[in-house]
Amino acid sequence: MSDQFKLRIFTEPQQGATYDDLLRVAKRAEETGYDAFFRSDHYLKMGSGTGEPGPTDAWVTLGGLARETTRLRLGTLMTAGTFRLPGPLAIAVAQVDQMSGGRVEFGLGTGWYEEEHTAYGIPFPPLKERFDRYAEQLEIITGLWDTPRGESFSYQGRYYELTDSPALPKPVQRPRPPVLVGGLGKKRTPELAARFADEFNLPFASLEAAAEQFERVAEACTRIGREPAEVVRSAALVLCVGRTDEEIARRADAIGREVGELRTNGLAGTPAEVVDKIGTWRERTGITRLYLQVLDLGDLDHLDLVASEIAPQL
Repeated sequence: MSDQFKLRIFTEPQQGATYDDLLRVAKRAEETGYDAFFRSDHYLKMGSGTGEPGPTDAWVTLGGLARETTRLRLGTLMTAGTFRLPGPLAIAVAQVDQMSGGRVEFGLGTGWYEEEHTAYGIPFPPLKERFDRYAEQLEIITGLWDTPRGESFSYQGRYYELTDSPALPKPVQRPRPPVLVGGLGKKRTPELAARFADEFNLPFASLEAAAEQFERVAEACTRIGREPAEVVRSAALVLCVGRTDEEIARRADAIGREVGELRTNGLAGTPAEVVDKIGTWRERTGITRLYLQVLDLGDLDHLDLVASEIAPQL
């Protein structure tokens, strides 16, 4: 893969996948040259299907993959802020960073899927409170990681209070693992990205909406005196590539989607079509990383096709 432009694999295991399924995908991604393996952080399926055999925990999964891969970057799009307290989450992510030798990237969001919260007994505050908590979580987690060894970290917020934390363990990456922020919120999201994000990600947005939101993030950076180019731009799009129309249709059918819709909203078509669409995204938005949402985790040939026929052209 190009040093300038990165292709990353993004999975949705809540739809029905075991750890072994994810391990096979991650190992094939590493073997074929992808830059990273990311997964969602959800506890309940979405849409049709049974979701069997059931969800897997994001950070348990990444801890396992940390020991069974050697090169891949590993991360979440996005860990839900509602799922875990910020102190223990900082510990877990730092530990996985140690286990991987410094390959973790940390995506954090507010949490949005109410049904998974009610299904598993997780509190789900109103949106404003979730955002307020999210801002405190970003401040706490980065603060813990950034605290020099031998010093302590204290924090007094509306929702969280930390007193004389030793701020351990430290991640391998210093000062900390890269932090990803994302979403289409027009005001608070760009402001938080400007303060905390190393990368800003837009999942499943239109080209026009993405270009506008990246500009909002750049403006928010400028307002606080940060260079906008410091924030990596990335997007996530569903993948459905085939050598022939029949292969494209088969892959679309396997994930319950229509080819026409995927051509409009995702990365669908022949390798040549997809290379052209990626080129348009790069030109219009300035993205340097693209997360390929792979929904059929048994179709490893899909990964091979992109690695052999699309990646070399980027």
